[in-house]
Amino acid sequence: MSTTPLDRVVIRFAGDSGDGMQLTGDRFTADAAAIGNDFATLPNFPAEIRAPQGTIAGVSSFQLHFADDDIRTPGDRPDVLVAMNPASLKANISDLRRDGILIVDTHDFTKRNLAKVGYVADPLSDGSLEDHEVHPVDLTGLSTAAVAEFGLGRKDAARSKNMVALGLLTWLFSRPVETTLEFLDKKFGKDPAIRDANRAAYLAGYNYGETTEDFTVRYEVRPAPMAPGTYRQVTGNKALALGLMAGAAKSGLPLFLGAYPITPASDVLHELSRHKDHGVMTFQAEDEIAAIGSALGASYGGSLGVTVTSGPGMALKSEFISLALMLEQPLVVVDVQRAGPSTGMPTKTEQADLLQSVFGRHGEAPVPVIAAQSAGDCFDVAIEATRIALTYRTPVIVLSDGYLANGAEPWLVPDLEALPDIDPGFATEPNGPDGKFLPYLRDGKLARPLAVPGTPGLENRIGGIEKADGTGNVSYDPGNHERMTAIRQAKVEGIADTIPDLVVDDPSGEADVLVIGWGSTWGPIGATARRVRRRGRKVATVHLRHLNPFPKNLGAILRSYKRVIAPEMNLGQLALLLRAKYLVDVETYSRVRGLPISPSEFETDLLEIIDGKDPR
Repeated sequence: MSTTPLDRVVIRFAGDSGDGMQLTGDRFTADAAAIGNDFATLPNFPAEIRAPQGTIAGVSSFQLHFADDDIRTPGDRPDVLVAMNPASLKANISDLRRDGILIVDTHDFTKRNLAKVGYVADPLSDGSLEDHEVHPVDLTGLSTAAVAEFGLGRKDAARSKNMVALGLLTWLFSRPVETTLEFLDKKFGKDPAIRDANRAAYLAGYNYGETTEDFTVRYEVRPAPMAPGTYRQVTGNKALALGLMAGAAKSGLPLFLGAYPITPASDVLHELSRHKDHGVMTFQAEDEIAAIGSALGASYGGSLGVTVTSGPGMALKSEFISLALMLEQPLVVVDVQRAGPSTGMPTKTEQADLLQSVFGRHGEAPVPVIAAQSAGDCFDVAIEATRIALTYRTPVIVLSDGYLANGAEPWLVPDLEALPDIDPGFATEPNGPDGKFLPYLRDGKLARPLAVPGTPGLENRIGGIEKADGTGNVSYDPGNHERMTAIRQAKVEGIADTIPDLVVDDPSGEADVLVIGWGSTWGPIGATARRVRRRGRKVATVHLRHLNPFPKNLGAILRSYKRVIAPEMNLGQLALLLRAKYLVDVETYSRVRGLPISPSEFETDLLEIIDGKDPR
């Protein structure tokens, strides 16, 4: 049998939410990482803990894009779809590219299950799938036969069908079996029967590929060239947790996380709770308000205070963010955005919290806002947020989203020693006349001194009521309030002095159209720009990490292009901010579907914009 080399492949595993699709996809991703492929993933699952079995609402999927070169997204249309039942086929078949490979578990294609999802006839035999390379396989039957010797019940035996699918795909794409076998030994080592059953099912799938005549070709994707170093597979939430730990370590402070569980941010709490031996304290609070209150209290006590949430929790935390701002106390607030409003679609991604982050507090309450662009970048953004919070004595909002939080990519593990130190600069002695301590006497960055409670001679008053400039005493003086309001705004604006100038990606230097993005649109924008340039068009791109304040050269960049397009997973929030600040006609490209922006769809639309064919 021949082996065909490919430069990239997009695979989607889909089944019921109890079929183990997330585990299956994650294991195939781990094999891609071990081989050295570049990759990006997109887990997609229902919000319900156990949605009705066999229904479209209960379909869970995991998409993996792996390649022999640098990639930016988990892909558009899968080249390979593995469907474990009629519902997963119905929900995903429209995405499979023409001539794509379709592997279907035939076991559940009964008249009852077909009718449940609206199939009048069996799609495996009615000709509706003729545009694809279809491989009907009784994965459940193979699983049951493979594990029969281990004495499992019928239901438990069938649960190993995901391992059969994984084994078959491992064979089809010429992956080694050793890493998954080692994983199964470790994961199920305490239950030998389950361990051996999963091993048997996995090898049954691999051997089926080896012996069946249904497949005439195997495929291979070679390793991608990467900079030397140690790599690991990392999700955005894990990278955020590691970045917060690194920020605490570089500032010499203990890390305190106060959090209330909320999808898709909870994994940051879960990850940090495993690292108590590294100076991390985690507190699962009774609600979002208690969570941020505890984090602010920990900050006041001399720790790096952090709270993590999603959109609904951000709304509840707004009063304490205002208090942190009034106290001018360091605090890191992480918002892993999800589709809203209200409960919305808890497991789907969105970018609709930007305006809430910039403006969502009462009074004049300016707060620095930064956003991560990729799963690995969440690490760097966490350190940047720590630097800003401690240097400028301010709460900082970090924006991630569900796509980054759950998606994975290869991450070059940094050298902790090479990361710059962050000096929290706690006050140790009085700074005013007559040996007094003035808690609101500012440095050149307009940051006030911080005194850890209990430091002799540095007793001071704090609270949410307006402060007198310098002393921090309660003040209702109109002139003082206006002065303090201006100082707090100027302090945040001054952060721009430490932000590097933006660098535009414009290879030709002759583009008329600039595409500007923030957060997780970095991947789709970059992938789209590559495609457009390969088709002979000229386009420039620039991406924002700092959203408040903006980098100093942003205005000049925007004014140097004839048209500026801002793709966002909202109705145009960045475009609104840019228009207001720079008086530039920034055009919105809006997609609010709970999914990342599609590069292929954006490519079609951007080509029309560049060629002047769009209806504007």
